[in-house]
Amino acid sequence: MDNVVFDMSQSSEQAPSIFLRKDWISIMDNNNTSYASNNLTLDTSALSNSNKYISWREGILSVPLLLSITSGATFNPATAATGADYGFGLKNNYASVIHSISVDLQGSTIIQQTAFINLFNNFRLLTTMSWQDVSTIGSSIGFFPDTSGSWEASAAVSLVGVGCCNNNNYQLQPVVSAALNPQESFNRGLYERQRAFNLNPSGITGVAGTQLFSAFVSVTNLKNIYKSYIQTQTNGAAGTNGLQFVIMANIMLRHLHPFFDKMVLSKGVFMKITLLLNNATTQFTSVLATSLGAPTVNVPSGGINPIMVASMNLLNGNAALVAATYSVSLSVGSNVLGGVNGAGAVTGVLARSVMLNVPSVVFNPIYESAYLSSPVKNIEYSDVYSYQVLNIGSGGTLNNLITNGIANIKSVLVIPFFNSSYNATLALSPLLSPYDDCGGGTTSPLCHLYNFNVQISGQNAIYNNQRYTYEAFLQQLNGQNAVNGNQVDGLGSSLINQLDFENKYCYYFVNVERQLPIERSVPKSVVLQGVNASAQPVDYYIFLEYGQSLALNVLLGARV
Repeated sequence: MDNVVFDMSQSSEQAPSIFLRKDWISIMDNNNTSYASNNLTLDTSALSNSNKYISWREGILSVPLLLSITSGATFNPATAATGADYGFGLKNNYASVIHSISVDLQGSTIIQQTAFINLFNNFRLLTTMSWQDVSTIGSSIGFFPDTSGSWEASAAVSLVGVGCCNNNNYQLQPVVSAALNPQESFNRGLYERQRAFNLNPSGITGVAGTQLFSAFVSVTNLKNIYKSYIQTQTNGAAGTNGLQFVIMANIMLRHLHPFFDKMVLSKGVFMKITLLLNNATTQFTSVLATSLGAPTVNVPSGGINPIMVASMNLLNGNAALVAATYSVSLSVGSNVLGGVNGAGAVTGVLARSVMLNVPSVVFNPIYESAYLSSPVKNIEYSDVYSYQVLNIGSGGTLNNLITNGIANIKSVLVIPFFNSSYNATLALSPLLSPYDDCGGGTTSPLCHLYNFNVQISGQNAIYNNQRYTYEAFLQQLNGQNAVNGNQVDGLGSSLINQLDFENKYCYYFVNVERQLPIERSVPKSVVLQGVNASAQPVDYYIFLEYGQSLALNVLLGARV
């Protein structure tokens, strides 16, 4: 402590400014407000021609989302007793609406298109962020981890849905007496994410307030400031009812792909960014106070379903949901998808296009001269290769060749989800279920491996086959991507603890980058081994992180 006081006393003089000016620039995508094809394209020609240094790492994608719910029967969401303000939500992280990304720089591909990139990105956030990060920017990026012990499973349709569900959003105390350990009963993550966008102008302030929110901010001004809120609440019979949430989703470029986290300040860089979107529609039938039925889901991208439907359990978000068939759509932009049109499903009133927002900076000449003393910067970043091993039965053995050869491998990540056959009534992958939080950071529950190992060119990456969960967590997962590797008490990060890992964050991770520099350029094969310890059939989504590099002239924006 004395050293800190002394150092602060010596650093009281103000340092010169590195930048003389910092301005945020916004550019629109190339889609002209149409996202029905599930593709989004951005090019940065306007930025490359600006003759300004661009800070790509700080860039933000602002994505308008429209979550629409209509019913085939009488549905009265504008009436408090039958409202559903907390009835619908999204899976963790707004970036879950992006299935894959590819990037071309000056006409050359630097990021390969990788399916389910959102699964890998959610893992990065869960192991990198601290709870202070969640508190600070969580609501901006739609991020709050799901509670690992609040899941429940139902073989048939029930009040929570069907299959594995984690959609109870009413806070109850855990039952600790006269019960065989049901663990937790409340998914705080779903509740907190809903709070970020379900402001109701017609709602009453507080628990017993007498004034509405609209007395303090008008709907017109909510539109003007692009505040996420409940846009539409229309009571009525089929074709006239509707509930709609307009959401301004922010996605940090550095959270979208590791490349942007390493990108340097540069001028003249022309990039073409192509995204495949998880626009989704979901249909389900409810029976009042009895059940949420098996859903029908359509995600044309082939990715996850970002939509979540809350539980009908007492006092939960859909406890008052009337018996009917419901259509739910989540769309990028302002147009409703899936034919759920009518008086209750109208065009979104916030932004109509995706915007890329990046800061441009003007250097202090002294610092610019120092920066340009070596204008060619080498950017070291990671890219991702994905592979799937599907439908491994209980007790089944994994012994799969993941790749014949890939150079500069850094890590192997295995993410397990139940196969769609695990529940005949649901008949869907958990990634598509609107009752399950899978795809937003969680895996399927209790989905572990034993005798686990990864072979790199025939050599075991783990000295002895991994058998125990404490080994997998403490020796492999803990500290990866974290501040100081979580080796300094009082200074660390990561949002996954051993209880979470053993319950519903069953990530199997192996760091394989320890090698001589001369070996990094040698392509190596990867073989995955293990035994499925789950009582259910499991699909394994495998991600190989490997190193890439490019030399960039920061003054000209050209690859060297």
